[in-house]
Amino acid sequence: MTRVKRGKIATKKRKKILKYTKGFRWGRKSKERAAKEALLHAWSHAFRGRKEKKRNYRALWQIQINAASRALGLPYNKFISGLKKQNILLDRKILADIAKNHPAVFEKITQKTK
Repeated sequence: MTRVKRGKIATKKRKKILKYTKGFRWGRKSKERAAKEALLHAWSHAFRGRKEKKRNYRALWQIQINAASRALGLPYNKFISGLKKQNILLDRKILADIAKNHPAVFEKITQKTK
């Protein structure tokens, strides 16, 4: 019988894990067990981070809208309730962008909501 060399798939799997850990510090980039553990943590943090990013941006937009609307004499909560009553369907991302880049347009929107 001919000799059978084993472990092709296992080696491939290990190499793949080590490829993902490129740039990690100390033994976590080169030692298989440490690399696997580091990746489990890194990917869970990355998943959580993607959710947090959405929260952070929404909070930022609210702050920007509040600052712009208060400058025009209308607090954030009154501004948002006015938008809903007037049936103006602009989301916070767009409103924050308008407030920052097109203050004249934002002023007209604020006048509508008063």
